[in-house]
Amino acid sequence: MAVLLVLCGAAPFQCASDPDTTLETEDSAPEALWNLAERFRADGNVDARRVTLQELRDRYPSSRFAQRARQELEGSAPQVVAPSTASPAAR
Repeated sequence: MAVLLVLCGAAPFQCASDPDTTLETEDSAPEALWNLAERFRADGNVDARRVTLQELRDRYPSSRFAQRARQELEGSAPQVVAPSTASPAAR
């Protein structure tokens, strides 16, 4: 019994520490697909974007990104209008 106590006393203890916020974290799969779809949008590749959004919607249906993908595919996503292209009445 004494040996067990000595061994437990010699075991290293881990101290609680705050996570290092400067370290990068990995994207989740749904987030990576969303980012890829946005890249296709920027490149003007409409077909690849649609297929990527469909894959996101189908493979990760409970993801918050899947909800956004469904809105985009249905055309019900809010449209962002650049201030310079908005009509004076809309300002």
